[in-house]
Amino acid sequence: MEPKTTLLGLRGCVIDAPEFGKLRAWRDGAVIIGDGRITEVGSFQFLGRKHRPQPIHWQQSDRAIIFPGLIDLHTHLPQYPVVARGRGQLLEWLHQHIYPKERGFTGKVSARESGEFFAELTRHGTTTAAVYTAIYEDSCDMAFEAAAASGMRIIMGQTMMDVGTYGTLQPRKILSVALLECERLCRKWHGEADGLLEYAFSPRFALACSERLMRSAGEMAREFGCHIQTHLAENREECERVRHLFSKSKDYTDVYDKAGLLGPKTILGHCVHLSPRERAELADTGTSIAHCPTANLYLSSGIMPLGEHLAAGIKVGLGSDVAAGPELNLWQVMRSAIESQKARSFYEQNVAVPSPAEALHLATQGAAAVLGKGDIIGSLDAGKEADITVMDLAALLPYGGAETKIEDLTPDDMLALCIYRGGPHAVLETFVRGHSLSHAHAHAAQVAHE
Repeated sequence: MEPKTTLLGLRGCVIDAPEFGKLRAWRDGAVIIGDGRITEVGSFQFLGRKHRPQPIHWQQSDRAIIFPGLIDLHTHLPQYPVVARGRGQLLEWLHQHIYPKERGFTGKVSARESGEFFAELTRHGTTTAAVYTAIYEDSCDMAFEAAAASGMRIIMGQTMMDVGTYGTLQPRKILSVALLECERLCRKWHGEADGLLEYAFSPRFALACSERLMRSAGEMAREFGCHIQTHLAENREECERVRHLFSKSKDYTDVYDKAGLLGPKTILGHCVHLSPRERAELADTGTSIAHCPTANLYLSSGIMPLGEHLAAGIKVGLGSDVAAGPELNLWQVMRSAIESQKARSFYEQNVAVPSPAEALHLATQGAAAVLGKGDIIGSLDAGKEADITVMDLAALLPYGGAETKIEDLTPDDMLALCIYRGGPHAVLETFVRGHSLSHAHAHAAQVAHE
């Protein structure tokens, strides 16, 4: 007789946002996990008494807040060590601080930093991330090795740029070499780790890429069924330079459209400065946006018109955009998504300021929809894969909760505490497919230092 599989039961305040603007919660709730999936969710008073053939191992606390795993749609692995460096705007900042850092991201440096980076992501409660590396094949390969060891769900690619690049190859060789390397990486890693790892073709942005490189990246992404990630309309100077460089295109978005980069599997970072025509083009092609408010504020790029993009029917999720964004903390990114629109409302009329529930949606179910995974992750529905972030309420409260009656706090109160006070100090545990990522940290760190 085969032994019965033990289920994992998480008890606490269960909160998710499966629909934009609607918070769903069980104040004394439970999530039950079996074979990497959520099998049941609801009131603990009901689920805790229910008879099942399998035994349950319970993890329970009145301090635990149970959320869907947080999803970071836009971040740069090599850049993390230079967060909060420099005060210039985008183009100056790239040349002064980012390209020099990425230039050294190879060999043992990339192996060590990659393992530490994924451990840092999970320490912040992130379970899924779309990641850029540097222009080197070896460092991207090592980053994938570290991602596999981490147990995270990672969409990642080698950064592609053949105009003004920081590499040592002759310009005429860069394009062919980059395409060859990206194809090798894609064939090796796309779909690995039982589907947790995916390759993303990653042309940096129009100012760093020839038209041929962009077209080739789009063609290869379609051939292999991969995501495309790049940047669009982050900074006004960038937009003006693109207008002069691609004078035959209608606008910046049209540059990408002509190159075949738009579509349902494309994630565009920023999109701060778009015309109504461009917004309609993104909606018509099913192209999605990674909203990076902390980065946009740090580099003085502007405030993305979030409500207008959503009203146009564009899918939007959130991204830390490290290192333009100064931290990996997606709770802080949610807070900035709210407060940046609140700032707009002080001088613009009819600005839709997102609620905490809406911000949580953008970091979970909304981001999952951007990745085409809305039916797999993003909320705490039975049948979905068990990607979960557990927060410690006491770590969010003044004096560790000694002066607060926890039973008087509503789920809305708890969510607001996470958004305005959340961070790695309050993350109890993260799970991907029901596996605790805290157990993967040590292995990932070991891989990074070998």
